[in-house]
Amino acid sequence: MVSDFFEYAFLQHALLAGLIIGLVSPLVGIFLVVRRLSLIAEALSHITLSGVAAGLLLQKNFTLFAAISPLYAGMSFAVIGSVFVERIRQFYRSYQELAIPILLSGGIAVGVVLIGLGNGFGVDISGLLFGNILAINTQDLWLIGIVAFVVICFVLLFFKELFALAFDEEHAVLSGIRGKWLHLLFMVMVAMVISVAIRVVGILLVSALMTLPVATSMQLSLSFRKTAFLSIVFAEFSIISGLLLAYWLDIASGGSIVLVSIALLLFVIIGKRIFSMVQYKKANVRGE
Repeated sequence: MVSDFFEYAFLQHALLAGLIIGLVSPLVGIFLVVRRLSLIAEALSHITLSGVAAGLLLQKNFTLFAAISPLYAGMSFAVIGSVFVERIRQFYRSYQELAIPILLSGGIAVGVVLIGLGNGFGVDISGLLFGNILAINTQDLWLIGIVAFVVICFVLLFFKELFALAFDEEHAVLSGIRGKWLHLLFMVMVAMVISVAIRVVGILLVSALMTLPVATSMQLSLSFRKTAFLSIVFAEFSIISGLLLAYWLDIASGGSIVLVSIALLLFVIIGKRIFSMVQYKKANVRGE
């Protein structure tokens, strides 16, 4: 089975795309988790569904858009949605979490309507909802690579500012950091990552890829940099293992990747618990 990855181009595309997504998803996900904004990824993923549906509708009705990937439309909707989230958060300063259900419900509603108008578009909707990494083509791979390059450059360039905003936004703003505009740009980066990651894990599961590896690594490290590094390691392991399972069992890649991520989290939590119990018993024995 492993030898197939050296023979078939579609498997090589899937592996490369998965490795890239495994790098950038936890890279932005850790800032979302620290700022307690994890659910925003879920809301933006539903907006992306609307964009993909709009792209498919354009493909169906206009030959001009036939060769253009619906992911571009999905990315456009996600970016617009990220700006919309920030505007709502400004309107409801004391209830900023209201932006999440508004965007989430609106995104899924528009997506369902557009899918209905296109009579399902004749495509496998489950592939959009749960991901199909094996269906990634060269055009998708280029888009994923470009988005990853932009996001990595942004995080490296503004790492100190993003770190300060994540842990103490008020102090960061008072220190001269333009928190409003920087956070808006960061949300645009998140939207871009989500829009390309749906090909790997699907719209319904994309937020899991951005949060589960971070949750796992937070069990092992209190250092921000170490947590970010471990998050990437866990994400890459989950994607590679999930890809192998999806190819071997002929199942949706998104489900297998997320299940591996959950298994890793449970393994670390249980292992940490067992280790603590062993250390506690050793300490009692020494005390006696």
